[in-house]
Amino acid sequence: MGLVSQEPVLFNETIRSNIAYGKTGGATEEEIISAAQAANAHNFISSLPQGYETSVGERGVQLSGGQKQRIAIARAILKDPKILLLDEATSALDAESERVVQDALDRVMVNRTTVVVAHRLTTIKNADVIAVVKNGVIAEKGRHETLMKISGGAYASLVTLHMTSN
Repeated sequence: MGLVSQEPVLFNETIRSNIAYGKTGGATEEEIISAAQAANAHNFISSLPQGYETSVGERGVQLSGGQKQRIAIARAILKDPKILLLDEATSALDAESERVVQDALDRVMVNRTTVVVAHRLTTIKNADVIAVVKNGVIAEKGRHETLMKISGGAYASLVTLHMTSN
């Protein structure tokens, strides 16, 4: 299983080591770079003075939130899990970082079971199945278009509230 959480776990190691972490049997340079490219991380990594050999610092303090997320996504891509858990993976990001990270997540979710815990509409709108949890129980389940048609539905109400607040 792969995990990308709101605050990704990064080790006081190089970017290369952080991406390769958890890959059974180790990872080749080509695999690491390919995963970074898919995660929209390769360009920013390559622009760093030490590139993939850059130390991220304790808990990734040398990197922005979006950069940390993209390294965590690259790690998940490299691991190639059958199940991917995204726990508020874009909630702490600004709009531009969210767009870049969401593009990477959209690619990594293809052909695997992905469970997304999210509060942002942009994160879940294109999901195959959206489950709305209310008071610990699934209140509604379906695609965005279907849930929007439920008069007085919890999902439609949340989306309407989201649209009016933006």
